[in-house]
Amino acid sequence: PSEPKILSLYLTHLSQTSKFSTLKRRLASISVIHKLSGHYIDTKHPMITENLMGIKRVKGTHQKAKKPILINELKSIIKVIDNDKNEEKRSKNRTLILVGFAGGFRRSELVEILFEDIDFVPEGVKIFVRRSKTDQSGEGMTKGIPYFSNPEYCPVVSLKNWLKKSEIKSGKIFDMSDKSVALTIKKYAAIAGLDSRKYSGHSLRSGFATSAAELGAEERSIMAMTGHKTTQMVRRYI
Repeated sequence: PSEPKILSLYLTHLSQTSKFSTLKRRLASISVIHKLSGHYIDTKHPMITENLMGIKRVKGTHQKAKKPILINELKSIIKVIDNDKNEEKRSKNRTLILVGFAGGFRRSELVEILFEDIDFVPEGVKIFVRRSKTDQSGEGMTKGIPYFSNPEYCPVVSLKNWLKKSEIKSGKIFDMSDKSVALTIKKYAAIAGLDSRKYSGHSLRSGFATSAAELGAEERSIMAMTGHKTTQMVRRYI
């Protein structure tokens, strides 16, 4: 177990190289670990809260958001992927990008999609998300992705092809980490002539929300797909 003084010193040390949001996340994690271990620590102690306020004044809390992948960027990335000579890799990565974009998925949700949670229907595909960042109780939600008019960029067609090619019959359909999703996006964005430093795994999700808004979708409809709980968070994307 730790104590407020030690935790305050740790946060000060961490603030030299980390963002303010990282400090708050570490603090929450330490609190949870103490609780699980049967120990008590007062993370609201004045020594900690006043220190955090001081760090916040110095560093600020502005986060530089990564760019969303919009329709034109999406097409450019898919065209680059389609030039990959490895057929299996090509099929997997185009499906990852298209499904991630069309479903407004977080990268952590994408890599957790199970074969058992995919249901193809006449309109397209239903994908059940078992757990997400804002659904810690694990109730889950279903995302519905329709067939696109252009099969070249259709996530449903691409998903069917990938499952057939990979012969996956159970378990995760993308055998990769959430960090690998970000690296894949950056890699193909760079080959497509885009500034890869400005894109991340989050760019698919923010790209979906922004593109949907540009096409006139209502905020509540976007939220129904992304799983956001507040309009404030969706507006930060758009």
